[in-house]
Amino acid sequence: MSSAFISSRTISRRSVLAAGVLGALGLGLAACSGPSVGGSSAAQTDTTDWSGVTPADHITWWSNHPGKSQDIENELIRRFQEQHPDISVELVTAGKDYDEVAAKFQAAASSDSVPDLVGASDVWWFRYHLNGQILPLDNVLAQIGTDLDDYNSTLLGDYQYDGQQWAMPYARSTPLFYYNKSAWEAAGLPDRGPETWDEFEEWAPKLNSVSQSGKALALGKGTSWAAWWFLNIMWGQGGRYSDEFDLSPLTGDETVAAGEYLRRMIHEQGYAAIATDQDVDFGAGAFPCTLSSTGSLAGILKSASFEVGTAFLPDGPQGGGVPTGGTGMAIPSGSTPERQLAAAMFLSFITEPDNTALFSAGTGYIPVRTSAVDSDAMQQVIAKTPQARTAIDQLAQKSRTQDWARVFIPGGDKILTEGIEQIMVNGTAAADAFSGIEPQLQQAYDENVKPYLND
Repeated sequence: MSSAFISSRTISRRSVLAAGVLGALGLGLAACSGPSVGGSSAAQTDTTDWSGVTPADHITWWSNHPGKSQDIENELIRRFQEQHPDISVELVTAGKDYDEVAAKFQAAASSDSVPDLVGASDVWWFRYHLNGQILPLDNVLAQIGTDLDDYNSTLLGDYQYDGQQWAMPYARSTPLFYYNKSAWEAAGLPDRGPETWDEFEEWAPKLNSVSQSGKALALGKGTSWAAWWFLNIMWGQGGRYSDEFDLSPLTGDETVAAGEYLRRMIHEQGYAAIATDQDVDFGAGAFPCTLSSTGSLAGILKSASFEVGTAFLPDGPQGGGVPTGGTGMAIPSGSTPERQLAAAMFLSFITEPDNTALFSAGTGYIPVRTSAVDSDAMQQVIAKTPQARTAIDQLAQKSRTQDWARVFIPGGDKILTEGIEQIMVNGTAAADAFSGIEPQLQQAYDENVKPYLND
């Protein structure tokens, strides 16, 4: 994403607080997206005089350890405490995934157990912001001298709204095309990924013939997954989930064409199949190729008994694009200034060039600082794992702002996934699937976002 995410609309604090900061909408949110995030009375601005604040001596960090990164996160803590021995950091496993972290954060909002740093995924952070649960970071980061210009502008812009920075990029990724080089050789294909989906269709019969499963491509499904990678296919057909908050593109000809492309690939041509776990199935050699997160790179390389190739996602007839995803880190507004300052110091530290390179090396997530790419640490990673370069180059050349329907409408990701899974699992016509979910998406926007925006 880019700074285009900064909308001219602003949150109406009065309307949010009057409605109990989305608390009154909890039933609707829960119905469409699992647990809602309860609100607080926190302000949407930061008036703290940070020059007069002393950092706390202890903070808690809630993480789901993306990319199986718990050991790396403990190493980041160790490095931080070497430089700041007066500040201890407690790492808390707050859930197995982003949704569980969000649910726990909701439950803590009305208690004395608010963390000082919390995961803020691409589909959850805006909900935190609507609820007044997170601190705008501009002032506190300026106080500690964090150089925002050195962050990848796309990744930094993912957490911007109403002219403020609400979280910082941390474990960030894009979908990537993974392929089995041995299967590619057996199929007589060039050692590269398909440049377009049309080219993939030309290659697919050969890949089917050498595939253990009889299918060329493993596709994963599930919340926060299918609606993410499908953006590439949809954008390639000229479609969109939405134009900002206008949902009419969802049932437009181009988006329907993308859904039909997916349906045919699975149910008519037989080139793709739904994987139980695309990373595991691909690593076991069951499928010659898959679409998976750059954050899965380390795990795939470890599990595969064959040489793994990586490539950009293919283009469609109208071009291409790749969405960014993963999680950032936010500082809760319910914490104290002292703890917020210490958390900001730690957050800035773990995203410094050498530290984001360490995280990238151990997980496959993309370095969030531009200078990290050229650092000695990252160059060593690329020399050892050249597949990591693909993710970095794809981010620079192909990344595109996600459609607001997925990331700004609470539950939008889940609703969109339900429509896409109807196409994948049941072979439902795309026009029927998308027209069926459009009213749910519109209701989610009308109830959970529109009342809290000022035009």
